Amino acid sequence: MILGIIRGATTDNILPVIEAAMAGGIKELEITLNSPNSLEQIAMATKRFPVGAGTVLNVRDAKAAVAAGASFIVSPITDPDTIAFCRKKGIPVYPGALTPNEVYCAWELGATMVKVFPIKAVGDPDYIKELKGPFNDIKLLACGGVTPQNIKQFFAAGAAAVAIGASVFNHELMNNGKFSEIEKKIKELMAAL
Repeated sequence: MILGIIRGATTDNILPVIEAAMAGGIKELEITLNSPNSLEQIAMATKRFPVGAGTVLNVRDAKAAVAAGASFIVSPITDPDTIAFCRKKGIPVYPGALTPNEVYCAWELGATMVKVFPIKAVGDPDYIKELKGPFNDIKLLACGGVTPQNIKQFFAAGAAAVAIGASVFNHELMNNGKFSEIEKKIKELMAAL
């Protein structure tokens, strides 16, 4: 799975950004809650596409995102209450973790997949490979530094999924209506696989 992280889109460009991502081949997309009008964007998007909410920091955020229509929850941290809420609602949840202890705790709390973030700061694909040694059953989502040059290595190292953000969904492209460029970047990413 490749997860697209849309941060900083607007209510005017969110739908064309999602259309470009889908046309390029990314079907799993999150709209970050630290974007302006994020809940409105999620509500707009979910009328046509399944999208999740990212940068969810607590159960209050998760409840608001689910009420807006988010079909999954992604967080940079592991919040036990958020995981419990999502499990109770049957909603996939990808909490963030970095250290082996955090990864294990997130999984034990009931994560659908553990978002290893920020992966770039600790060794790229090699870090995933090291985590998979003791945690061969834990599904890992690599986030923060995935590029066309290393995406294949992340999957080879054992990542169940990777996340792509600002390298594709950057403000200049989104705000200047360069949606075909977003689609092109995604197709290049897919071709790298």
